[in-house]
Order: sequence, then C-alpha cells, then structure tokens
Amino acid sequence: MERVDRTRELGDFLKSRRARLRPEDLGLKAYGTRRRVSGLRREELAMLAGVSVTHYTRLEQGRSAGASDAVLDALARALRLTGDETAHLKRLARPSASVRPAPPRPEHASRSARRLLDAMTEAPALVLDRRNDILAWNRLGHALLAGHLDSAAPGDPAARPNLVRLLFLDGHFRELYPDWPQEATLAVAALRLAAGRHPDDRRLAELVGRLVIQSEEFAARWARHPVRTCTSGVKRFHHPVVGPMELYFENLLIPGDSGQRIIAYSAESGSPSEAALHLLRLSTHSAPPSRPGPAREDPVTAERSRRRPGAAARGDTEAGAAARGDAEAGAPRRR
Repeated sequence: MERVDRTRELGDFLKSRRARLRPEDLGLKAYGTRRRVSGLRREELAMLAGVSVTHYTRLEQGRSAGASDAVLDALARALRLTGDETAHLKRLARPSASVRPAPPRPEHASRSARRLLDAMTEAPALVLDRRNDILAWNRLGHALLAGHLDSAAPGDPAARPNLVRLLFLDGHFRELYPDWPQEATLAVAALRLAAGRHPDDRRLAELVGRLVIQSEEFAARWARHPVRTCTSGVKRFHHPVVGPMELYFENLLIPGDSGQRIIAYSAESGSPSEAALHLLRLSTHSAPPSRPGPAREDPVTAERSRRRPGAAARGDTEAGAAARGDAEAGAPRRR
C-alpha cells in the first residue's frame, strides 16, 4: 500500500455514507420492492442534494475534479455528515497538488517536549506523531499504558510502539480498556482522518496495509470508513496493578507542521481514580540499592496496608512510612 488512492477513497467514502441512509428516513418514497443497493441510490442522493445525477456519478467515480463548496456542502447535508466527515469529503474531492514525497525520516520528540513530560510527575503523558507512533512518554505514562514494554522503546525508531498497532495486536491493551470496541473504532476513525490529510505519507500507508492484513477487526472497521477526531474526553481503564480508573484525557497539538501532539491524563480530585493513579505513581519509584536486612514492601502494598483499619497499630514498615511521606508531600521521593 504505497499511498492513499484518493479517487478510490472518495468513491468508497460516498458509497459508505449512502449505504447507511434509508429513503424513508429522509422522507423519500421507496419505489419498487427490490433494491439492488442498500441505502440511497445515486439518483436519490442527487435529488436530495440538488445536483444532476450525471455530475454526482462523475464525482463518485473520481472523474469530476474541483467540485465546488456549494456542491460538496449540499452533499454533506443530504448525507447528514458530521463536521469531521465534511472536512474529509472536501479533502478527498479536492486534493492538493501532488508533490514527490521526501524519503521518510525517523521522527523524534523535541527536547523541550521531553522536558515537559518529565515535569508532569503526577499526570501520565506521552508524545505521539500523526501515525500514533509513541515518540516519548513520562514514567507514569509508560506505567499506565505499557508497563510490559521496555520504557526506552520510544527512543528507538526500529522498536517504537504504535498505539493503534498495540490496540489491535497486543492482548494487554484488550484487557486495559473495558470499552475496547469503542476505543478500536475511534482509533480507526482518527487514522482515517490522518490518511486523508496526508495521502503521500508512505509510512502511514504501510501501517494501514499491515494492520489490514494482520487484524480482521481492523480491516472490518477500516472498510466502514469511520471518520472522527476526539481531542478530549474520559477513558476507562482496568489496570493490572491498581485496578479500575476513569481518567480525563486531553490532546495538545504541538505547534508546527509535524502533526505531533501530547496526550495527558488526569483524575477527578478526591475520586477513587485519583487514589489509584497515586498508587500507580508510587509503584514507578525506583527501589534503592539492595542491602542486607529485612525485605522491603513495595510502595503499592505499603500504601494499601496503611489504608486498612488497624494498620498503624501493627507498626509501620520502612516502605509504609515512605509511602505515607510521599502521600503527604504529594511528590515522588528523591532517587
């Protein structure tokens, strides 16, 4: 899959949107009992949009370049497209002048972006490129999403994890997201938008091609042409270390034309999710060098013990005292 074929993409996108509408839903009378197509026929859509059937057919077949805003907006209204879908339609119908793409070079998070992530000690955060490759993450972001992977992986372009690939091909992510089907559909919809905006991105096209081959679930969703962006909201997690959490997330676009963005997560103040996130932060603290003596409790166990009734009467372990100190100070211990 060398690049996105916009002619085919435009036709497939319009057909998929015709297929999801029924004539009776739009106040049209369905003539005849046998219909060869699901959803609207071309002539029905053309009538609703106020354009000729010939003009619409040429557009769907990719033989009508430079369609006007008026025509595309009329089609968008008739097809009941969202704002994201309308923008996607216009990009497919009026592609910019094709230029010979430069050979892809590995991307990296800027030094300032990595510093910002490191400063966010109480919020999981990561830097993504437009393909959803993870370019950097802070300690808590790594622990939240992919503690089973090497924390240094984002720094190596050859081993760099990709969020969409992990979502479909890594069993850990299916367990991490209780709402996995919705997360998967949203990921494909966002990738569709990226592919429409960057049709000459060879690495993006290769990612899509591999996922279509390796995952039937991805292929089925990709064929439905979902198009949607989601810049903020709430995600549910079931973390293997600290259990269930509901976290707010925000996408912050990094200025420039790289398409890189920062995703940061946070919990509602005073909520069980905030407590779980605090425990996860404690679990990321590096243990001090081992020395002879009694075994130390890990920070998560110590914190849970401290919260149980009667824990103080049984005496404090060294790790339990350290966990309390972190909780009171609200900052990680110095390493």
